[in-house]
Amino acid sequence: MFRGINSVSLDAKGRMALPTSCRQTLQSRADGRVVTTIHPGGDPCLLVYPLPEWDTVQAQLATVSNLPAAMRRLRRALIGHATDGQLDANGRLLLPAMLREHAGLKKKLVLLGDDNKIEVWSEAEFQDDRGEWQGQDLASETTALGFEISY
Repeated sequence: MFRGINSVSLDAKGRMALPTSCRQTLQSRADGRVVTTIHPGGDPCLLVYPLPEWDTVQAQLATVSNLPAAMRRLRRALIGHATDGQLDANGRLLLPAMLREHAGLKKKLVLLGDDNKIEVWSEAEFQDDRGEWQGQDLASETTALGFEISY
């Protein structure tokens, strides 16, 4: 559903204008309704889900036990920080101040399509993170996890 990398800007009110392809997908799949939350793995980015996709994620989280501490932390990260949003008439999305602060978002942002969601990164943080993973042998790491892909 979402793929690719786009550079966008954050305006003074904390809104980002989404690229046309992202806007069209969000309009057709969710009438422009989204849920924004933090990344549960500790990456300094936000996750933007079309509302129907978020409903699936939240339903999956509802089926797991809340007893293990790791599951409670995961639920707190994803559900506790989840914020409903709506694209405005100009295709902009308001990112709440607390979430912007968590991800260190300033003026320049990078949007990374990740299948059912969009990751929102500060440009500087994305460049640092990309520098780390580009130097790794990702094919070997994923094979060790039991995932193989032909490319």
